[in-house]
Amino acid sequence: MTDRIVLAYSGGLDTSVAIGWIAEATGAEVIAVAVDVGQGGESLETVRQRALDCGAVEAYVADARDEFAEQYCMPTLRANGLYMDAYPLVSAISRPVISKHLVAAAQQFGATTVAHGCTGKGNDQVRFEVSIQTLGPDLKCIAPVRDLALTRDKAIDYATAHDLPIETTKKNPFSIDQNVWGRAVETGFLEDIWNGPTKDVYEYTDDPTFGPAPDVVTITFDQGVPVALDGETVTALQAIEQLNRRAGAQGVGRIDIVEDRLVGIKSREIYEAPGAMAMIAAHRELENITLEREQARFKKTVDQRWTELVYDGQWFSPLKANLDAFIHETQKYVSGDIRLELHGGRATVLGRRSETSLYDFNLATYDTGDTFDQSSARGFIDIYGLSAKTASQREERLHGKPDLSGAGVQK
Repeated sequence: MTDRIVLAYSGGLDTSVAIGWIAEATGAEVIAVAVDVGQGGESLETVRQRALDCGAVEAYVADARDEFAEQYCMPTLRANGLYMDAYPLVSAISRPVISKHLVAAAQQFGATTVAHGCTGKGNDQVRFEVSIQTLGPDLKCIAPVRDLALTRDKAIDYATAHDLPIETTKKNPFSIDQNVWGRAVETGFLEDIWNGPTKDVYEYTDDPTFGPAPDVVTITFDQGVPVALDGETVTALQAIEQLNRRAGAQGVGRIDIVEDRLVGIKSREIYEAPGAMAMIAAHRELENITLEREQARFKKTVDQRWTELVYDGQWFSPLKANLDAFIHETQKYVSGDIRLELHGGRATVLGRRSETSLYDFNLATYDTGDTFDQSSARGFIDIYGLSAKTASQREERLHGKPDLSGAGVQK
């Protein structure tokens, strides 16, 4: 029986050429797998037919938009997932869901190998292959660009020579990856980190300099997940899509970062994630009023480690599953409404309310009705500062009193 290779197929030039390129290099039959995670563009049927026209023996297509939104974007939101405090894991969280469908297709069609279109310099090769090996330990992985010397120039020449039904052009200088959670842009003139991004870099967001009037939206959360916008019930996918439009129109979610890649190099990336950044801002604020202080402090550490694991391609790892369990438990009371103003490239919190809030007006107020027992403060301070005071007394006993005459003066 002829070997079969499953190929992660986008419908673009490189993966269309990869179908024939892989077949010629390996002698195997190629099964194209296209997964819709909200990247827009052509229909799955159009993509499926192109794969067959380019030589695939089978074409597996999956509308994974709701799956992606509910099972990948929402956990990222609950973890406030921002790598290097800026990047909302746009590409990192799409790779595991695509890998899941690649493995399912390999099992369905009897393939022994999975192929993807990543280079040897990026993070995505790791994300795909670690996920695939975790979900399908018997599967092998290859990358035509990395392992079979498929360059873009060769892809254009191959597509022309074989009259493939795909546009061949060298005009677009950027490498772009997008889904419903956001859009990632790199390469071209952006590789010079002194260059600022030009208008043609952006697609999900409008220029915030000349934006429309402020847009105020109320996001309702239930256990850390948005369930309504301005009182209208929404699914996870609908929440992201609607906030992409509304926050994007206000220029919210533009990110320009020099990023530390897993492979050890720094890379300049431009991201657009209007809905994601608006929701993370709202979710963080709701946690501020619903999480207990020590719980909130520790969750920041967990969130950071969770984000690093996901960025590094460990979505299906045991540690990530353990952290998922902790984060899930913290979201028990993260329910309520956050009112955001979207304007001028910013998502600004205007109001918060929650039936599970830990904010007590009578404890917080300085006016009549204050229920805080201020007489307790003195004893608390004495005990709280006792260890530092004791250490200071030891210093004085052994070394004398410190010279405070020049305190705060720099020479």
